[in-house]
Amino acid sequence: MRAIIQRVHKASVTVEGTTVAAIERGLLVLLGITHTDTQSHVEWMAHKIAHLRIFSDDDGKMNHSVKDIDGAVLVVSNFTLYGDAKKGFRPSYIDAARPEMAEPLYEAVCKELSEQHQIPVKKGIFGAMMDVALVNDGPVTITLEK
Repeated sequence: MRAIIQRVHKASVTVEGTTVAAIERGLLVLLGITHTDTQSHVEWMAHKIAHLRIFSDDDGKMNHSVKDIDGAVLVVSNFTLYGDAKKGFRPSYIDAARPEMAEPLYEAVCKELSEQHQIPVKKGIFGAMMDVALVNDGPVTITLEK
């Protein structure tokens, strides 16, 4: 499981001209699933996302998590995180899990963040062509992989 996490002032997902999800201050998470991912990966990733201390405290140090600031998380499925362009110029996506495996794990991460970590979660539409807009805060971008 691989995630690109961006600290944002706001972020949104639009599908076919309609905004389907939007958050204010919080995290935009682009989430990729691979063939070997399991429920333990789901739990690890959700825990890391919930507790990652990348928001500034009163002294300007990155000392607060999205939970600490009462922020939200926008999770967007992104199989291209497993694109491999080592050979040639067109990436191979062989390492990305098929939708029938990836979608339940994507949904499980969202559910884990919401139910176990009590974080407001918004989602893109799995498998859809999405326009993702954000106002990056910092910018602060972290890559996580389990």
